Amino acid sequence: MNILLTGAAGQLGSELLPLLSEWGEVTATDRSEPADLKNNWLKADISDGGEPENLLNRLRPGLIVNTAAYTAVDQAESEPQTSFDINADFPGRLAAWAKKNNARLIHYSTDYVFDGNAARPYVETDTPDPLNVYGDSKLAGERAIAESGCEHVILRTSWVYSSHGKNFVLTMLDLARRGLSLKVVDDQTGCPTSARNLAQASISVIREWQASGAGGRTGVFHYCDDSTLSWHDFARAIFSFSVSAGLLEKEPELAPVSGLEFPQPATRPNWSVLDTSKIANVFNIRPASFSGSLQAVIREVRARGLK
Repeated sequence: MNILLTGAAGQLGSELLPLLSEWGEVTATDRSEPADLKNNWLKADISDGGEPENLLNRLRPGLIVNTAAYTAVDQAESEPQTSFDINADFPGRLAAWAKKNNARLIHYSTDYVFDGNAARPYVETDTPDPLNVYGDSKLAGERAIAESGCEHVILRTSWVYSSHGKNFVLTMLDLARRGLSLKVVDDQTGCPTSARNLAQASISVIREWQASGAGGRTGVFHYCDDSTLSWHDFARAIFSFSVSAGLLEKEPELAPVSGLEFPQPATRPNWSVLDTSKIANVFNIRPASFSGSLQAVIREVRARGLK
């Protein structure tokens, strides 16, 4: 099977690349240089004003895995067209090609499609109501894929982190190494999710698709790891595990504060907890351990010498 992986140098793409290679011939695309020379790699950003159909017609993938996304949440407020081009128009074009050519599509969305006013974990059938341009653009991408009629799985997730790229874990570690006293928001709650676990969930979808043949399971599914925390709780866990792993000598001073103390261009939902019952029932995919996953990432950061 020919597989096209977009955004291959990002957090999720980097985790997916070696796993997808076990399922077929992978062509990876990104604007960055290749991370794995053993795979076919195109240094191109086909999500940004390119012509994805030309590449698709040449490669003829049976599976498209789209991790390319515009994720600059605050910047999207001043660049809405770019956000919609990459997060909505591009996946819609991938989906239209997939429908026409009987290919499958895996795509990724966000907890930010919801307004954060729920009193329980969000299920897939809850009505989206984004608070910012980024959430609007991701929701538009979901709808474009659904309207195409292609066989697809959209994985909504939250608070993704890894040992590389730009994410909350590495930002907190960088600030801690500077010896700063920190204030972290404690009135926004979500489910931190390891990029590796999200990649593994994607592979489980592919495995089930392969087993089911034509007419496999399709639609929107939630996946996140198993713990519900505030950003402050998340930071505290990062520092505790980092001291235990020898990455930090001591935990920095850490104070909880309201999000109102950190005004940002894009409004964030205060509640971003996703219910994962559907993906467990349909694909037998269950949330991975937050604590075990975070500790594994901390160990990777230490092993790479990123002190």
